[in-house]
Amino acid sequence: MNAIELEHVSKHFSTFTLDDISFTVPMGAVMGLIGENGAGKSTTLRLLLGLARPDGGEIRVFGTDNPDKEHIGVVFDECCFPETLSARDVGRVLASAYKTWLPDTYAAYLRRFQLPEKKKIKDYSRGMKMKLSIAAALSHDSRLLVLDEATSGLDPVVRDEILDIFYDFMQDEQHAILMSSHITSDLERICDYITFIHQGRIRFSEEKDRLLSRFGVLRCDETTLRALDSAAVHGVRRTNVSVEALVERERVPASLTVDPVTLDEIMVFTAKEA
Repeated sequence: MNAIELEHVSKHFSTFTLDDISFTVPMGAVMGLIGENGAGKSTTLRLLLGLARPDGGEIRVFGTDNPDKEHIGVVFDECCFPETLSARDVGRVLASAYKTWLPDTYAAYLRRFQLPEKKKIKDYSRGMKMKLSIAAALSHDSRLLVLDEATSGLDPVVRDEILDIFYDFMQDEQHAILMSSHITSDLERICDYITFIHQGRIRFSEEKDRLLSRFGVLRCDETTLRALDSAAVHGVRRTNVSVEALVERERVPASLTVDPVTLDEIMVFTAKEA
């Protein structure tokens, strides 16, 4: 069974259209959602979570269009709990909201994250607030995590700690994660699949390792670039001294040196070409 299935989903606004969005997240997999600001990532997540209604297409979570929200953990880029509450208060509120609430699991995460139970959330650092949100999301028998910039604005040490938590979560192959982030190095580390949304449309959605092995960066002159098969080139960036091109390795002559590529570079080159 797939954790998430989106088929030809669309949503129209006065100044923006999310158009024909289709991708699948299998159980046991982590999907990274990338794209520039305003590309449609957050809109896609809102539609998935039922916070907005699509104008067309189908959305299924756990194989149904009406999933049990008890098993979906959500973390947004800002802590959504009232700042006058403490972590202990949050636990009491969520215990009444979720039938599947696991108080011992929540308490264990608070200890692991070193979050003081009685301290008001307004006195937490940004990192502590994000840890609290993650602790809550993981404490009601979640099988799917939906993360919207959950690691943005955090220092590398805290991000590393949080990614370790996600690794632990994914040890059970009946779990899945959909993770939207601008920090592509985090996605390169943890994701199995990558979906790139640009101006409301999907530019690609495929396995991360295949994507990184299929593409590379060729640094050359204009003459060499013009000699290439045009189908091999997926984006060009020119400077005063050189030409850089995103190319498909298998379509480039073996005599040319093609450097490894990052998700950042794939996104930038593809967006420029589009």
